[in-house]
Amino acid sequence: MDDHLIAWLTTLDEDRLARVLANRPDAIAAPWPRRLDALAHRLGNTFAVMEVMRGLPLPPLELLQACLVIGGRPTEDELARFLGVSTSEVIPWLDRLYDCALAWPGQDGRIHLAEAVARWWTAPCGLGEPLATYLDSWMLNTEGLRRICRTLGLAPQGGKRQMVARATALLSDPERLTELVTTAPDGTVGVLDDFAWDGPVRSVDGNRFLNAGTPEKWAADRGLLFRTQWDVAEMPREVALALRGPEYHGPFTPYPPDLATIQVDRDAVEYAMCLAAPHVLDRATALLENTDKTPLPLLKNGGVGVREVRRVAKETGCSEEETRLFLEVTAVARLIALDESAGGLVPTDRFDSWRLEDAPARLRTLLAAWWRMERSSLRRSDGRYPAVLGDDPAGETIARIRWAVLGALTEVPDGYAFATLQELVQSVHWRAPLLDRELLAECAPGILEEARLLGLAAHDSLTDLGRALAALGQVAGNENDDTVPEVEYDPVLADRSIRALASAQRTALFGADLTAVVTGPPAAELASLLDRVADRESKGAASVWRFTPATVRRALDAGAGADALLDQLAQVGTLPQPLIYLIRDVARRHGEVTVTTVGCIIQGSDPALLAEIAGHRRLAKLGLRLLASSVLASSAPADRTLAALREAGYAPVPVNDTGEIEIRREPQSGRLILLPGGRVAELDPLPLLTEPPPDPHEHAKRLITTREEAKQNGQTWALIGRMATRLPTAEQSLLGFVVDRGVRALITLSDGVTATVSHGELHSGVLDAWCEEAGDYLEFPLNEIASVTAST
Repeated sequence: MDDHLIAWLTTLDEDRLARVLANRPDAIAAPWPRRLDALAHRLGNTFAVMEVMRGLPLPPLELLQACLVIGGRPTEDELARFLGVSTSEVIPWLDRLYDCALAWPGQDGRIHLAEAVARWWTAPCGLGEPLATYLDSWMLNTEGLRRICRTLGLAPQGGKRQMVARATALLSDPERLTELVTTAPDGTVGVLDDFAWDGPVRSVDGNRFLNAGTPEKWAADRGLLFRTQWDVAEMPREVALALRGPEYHGPFTPYPPDLATIQVDRDAVEYAMCLAAPHVLDRATALLENTDKTPLPLLKNGGVGVREVRRVAKETGCSEEETRLFLEVTAVARLIALDESAGGLVPTDRFDSWRLEDAPARLRTLLAAWWRMERSSLRRSDGRYPAVLGDDPAGETIARIRWAVLGALTEVPDGYAFATLQELVQSVHWRAPLLDRELLAECAPGILEEARLLGLAAHDSLTDLGRALAALGQVAGNENDDTVPEVEYDPVLADRSIRALASAQRTALFGADLTAVVTGPPAAELASLLDRVADRESKGAASVWRFTPATVRRALDAGAGADALLDQLAQVGTLPQPLIYLIRDVARRHGEVTVTTVGCIIQGSDPALLAEIAGHRRLAKLGLRLLASSVLASSAPADRTLAALREAGYAPVPVNDTGEIEIRREPQSGRLILLPGGRVAELDPLPLLTEPPPDPHEHAKRLITTREEAKQNGQTWALIGRMATRLPTAEQSLLGFVVDRGVRALITLSDGVTATVSHGELHSGVLDAWCEEAGDYLEFPLNEIASVTAST
């Protein structure tokens, strides 16, 4: 823990501390710290620091690099001089670092860095380790150091520290180093420049470090290069800086690169959104229903094959790009999943629940899944798309690129679009410089195309729906999350999704030529109805469906009745006589020949008993038919037949295909809802929104007003030993670790209540600790704690 950080935190007022906490929500996540030293421990966490750095734009990261290069604790003026800018240009970005607790000013005005920053940045500004690191290394003994000093013309006397100081002073002085290099063999300047500007680590020929007269041997003998492996050499930081010369300044780009824009019709952008949003629901539903009919097989090495993608695209009317995108989005949304017994991807129970929700909620589920998806469906590598649902080693980085690209587009004003993709990539890189630049350039076109298909972008500009989603980068979640309520129930995104679907057409124009025309984007419910009873011939600004005897028969085969079908169609438009005649004529001929499916078979060894069951009046609803003296056929499925027989006073048992008695477990909970076609779905309850994050101002006020009690140190053990009389000595020690070190432990009270506790404090004979079961800090009397065990 950094004492300097604690000292700085104690100087902050409530507003400034609240700014730090707002930028570091990880520091006040439950169990939230109650003391500034605990807060400092959270703020200095290595992985938390890296996560914060990944979200910073280029200027503050350049400041961190400059501080590492300068070394020690530079002042603001020293930092500005190294960067070649005025102090006033540096201060705003330094404040950004202070607000993230990655750096903070000391009382002497010098800048302190979080220790974790140096761990993540091993070569700031392309420079290596300090010279002292190499000269004081175990790989260089005292005699080797003396040899370097003699070669440099320095006195080899004194201790190791004195010799290191002399060598460092010479090699970090540009004038003295330039004078030294003038005596070097031919080719040395080029070798050293390569390391100074394109290093600090480079591959080398190890033999050249052994042969006298070579530039490598000359540089190594004088401490300009150090060979850490046979074929790898490094240049110390001071040497590289001296070679770069006194005119060198560290990189600092306080302003984003220019992003040229062109004016676009804002109404056209929003119209494209209103066209795309209903189309997304329409095609995603068609794709899911297709997999319900025909499971989508996976390749042996994972992913969906190109042939299957093209088959689904042809059968659903989707383009190949839409099929790729919607397959991956619905998989992340857990609407489809692998069912090994079915032989491929099939819809999940969540799909049945999803399609019962209103259209805006369904759209937000798909958008939230795309927002956290860790692959790019339309990214092209070497001119080819990746395998659908295949593994992508880039993983989370692609999701971060997606957030960064849409985040950069939010900087483009309404009514304008970016002019060139290259400038957009440069702008994204400035805002998220730790992202792989080559991967960013490769993924950006595919991400923009995906955003266009989803109604988030149009004409190289974000739609209102896209802007609402782009604002949720901090709560996007990850691909392993089943849902992300912060996205799916965000009030702004909810409002924009309703607006995006408001213009969806819910009526159709039926023609005497047995066609139906929808002038505009059809609502998903209307498209589903027309798809059931007609074939779609075209789509776009206007969609056309054509009715034929085969399409009407298809709807009747699915369970629709002629009257019900006519009523449903009449609700969305005026039906012409030819269409009515067609439906009634097909319905009149429908069923002239029947094929019966038996729901289940009832077997028994007593023919008289089976005859009694067949004639039982209360069992007439089962449609029982005597096929043989020992076999009855029921038109009802096995579970309904079983329940009816038991209700009538019989004692049947279910058997499987092998004749063994089958044990069935009833569902524990859930609400059943009847779906079209007689299917039953279990509707999961809507996920509860997670509690809002803690208010930074409330935590800042609490931390400032809390008066830390005197440090307990040795008093902890004495108080526990005196008050926790029910515990043996070993368990008293473990309880002490809960207080002094914040470890987790399972405690049991005298009344048998158990709790998993951590981050404890002692107050007036009670243990005030975080209780995981309660999700809050609770008090436990020490004299009531009966046992303490370690918790993994």
